[in-house]
Amino acid sequence: MPLHLRIARPVSNLEQSVTRYRNGLGLEEIGRFEDHEGFDGVMLGKPGLDYHLELTYCRIHPIVPTPTPEDLLVFYLPEIDEWRETCLRMLAAGFIEVASFNPYWQYHGRTFEDHDRYRIVLQQAAWG
Repeated sequence: MPLHLRIARPVSNLEQSVTRYRNGLGLEEIGRFEDHEGFDGVMLGKPGLDYHLELTYCRIHPIVPTPTPEDLLVFYLPEIDEWRETCLRMLAAGFIEVASFNPYWQYHGRTFEDHDRYRIVLQQAAWG
């Protein structure tokens, strides 16, 4: 059985988050639900990937996201041009570049933070 990873994050503004993550990371909307027992959500990914990101918003009891500086999504982008273009897209999408809490991520990457203080590292390296 193939493994598929879903990372779910509650957000304070669903449509703003969807737009930023879609535009910044170049992801596509692969699913959406509305008012499923009080929750709205959007899944972002790309066909054929073994993971996707789910952004959720609770209509009944909105959750205030409380990520720490070490709650990271790390994307490995080995091609330098793709890495540079993705970094520029992140800034254009409204992410803010921040210094990494763990200095390791500064050596070959850049760290970006969204409006809920979730962080994404774009690592200019291959995994493994």
